[in-house]
Amino acid sequence: MKYYLIAGEASGDLHASNLMKSIKELDANAEFRFLGGDLMAHQSNSKPLIHYRDMAFMGFMPVLLNAKTILNNMKVCKDDIAKYQPDVVILIDYPGFNLKIAKYVKEQLEIPVYYYIAPKVWAWKEYRVKSFKKYVDEMLLILPFEVEFYKKHDYKTHYIGNPTLDAIEARDYKDEKFEDFIAANNLESKPIISIMAGSRKQEISKNLPMMLESLKGFEGYQILILGAPGIDARYYDEYTKGLPVTIVFNQTYRALAQSQAALVTSGTATLETAILNIPQIVCYHTPVPKLAYWGFKNILHTPYISLVNLIAGREVVKELFAKFFTIDNIRTELHQILNVKNYRNNMLSNYDELRKILGKAGASHNAAQFIVDKLSESQ
Repeated sequence: MKYYLIAGEASGDLHASNLMKSIKELDANAEFRFLGGDLMAHQSNSKPLIHYRDMAFMGFMPVLLNAKTILNNMKVCKDDIAKYQPDVVILIDYPGFNLKIAKYVKEQLEIPVYYYIAPKVWAWKEYRVKSFKKYVDEMLLILPFEVEFYKKHDYKTHYIGNPTLDAIEARDYKDEKFEDFIAANNLESKPIISIMAGSRKQEISKNLPMMLESLKGFEGYQILILGAPGIDARYYDEYTKGLPVTIVFNQTYRALAQSQAALVTSGTATLETAILNIPQIVCYHTPVPKLAYWGFKNILHTPYISLVNLIAGREVVKELFAKFFTIDNIRTELHQILNVKNYRNNMLSNYDELRKILGKAGASHNAAQFIVDKLSESQ
């Protein structure tokens, strides 16, 4: 079978690569073409048609300024799918781009379209469900509460587990001792606070300075910045020059697992941190904080911004965003999770409940099995 995958971000590259690995285990003749990143390239032994670094534009102005590039990427992708004629197109999140591709593929090429890791339309842009029903044959969901959301729209979907569980289960250095980790990275013998400031330059530039400022006064700890895939190490220099901070790349799970606490932007990183059982604070800068918070309360259709709280259905981790994203608030919460035993243990207990809700690892295999079986049935 021929599979065409599209991932527009680092997290999509990770989960798509694991899906490709599982597909290869079930389909010995699997062939891949894709838009994505280095992890997908490793699984397919081929280069991406377009790397996600050249696709990840977020926000009104960046999208406007890069409109020509985005339109060109769209044309290149459509032409390549038409030429390749895959048996299925598999979309991974990245809705602004992928829904346009889905429409083209269904209307012009009549090729099956599957969505793996659905866009978060339950938060906003709920109208996009109409496009899913029209242009997507199967929705393979990774968040349990999404099933009920789509059921409300009379759209049958499939929960196949969460691939973050797979990625963490398969991680290297799973049983590593703290002493071995700090020796391998030339670190001090002091407990670690980790920072995950975002996967895009725009996020990092807004989140990282305040995160770093808030950690002044925690001299008993060493600070690690977990560098984002696709971001050049030199980009962080502007924010870390002269500060007692270490930046590590390609060690996110390894470093998190050795941390006492973490400051994390919203997104998959919050879920990764929870599954690894590390107390965290969700930190996210927004422009015009008071207006942004008003918009969150009155426009978005979700009570939380972090996946941890959304899956649990209650506040498990503190969300300091918009008007609550302040140095004092971060310091206060960090003191709580580091030094107040009952507070810390309550968060860890809630993490246990979260993992039960998510179920067992195996999402990548479940998704691959579903796709391969469906394609076999149609032959």
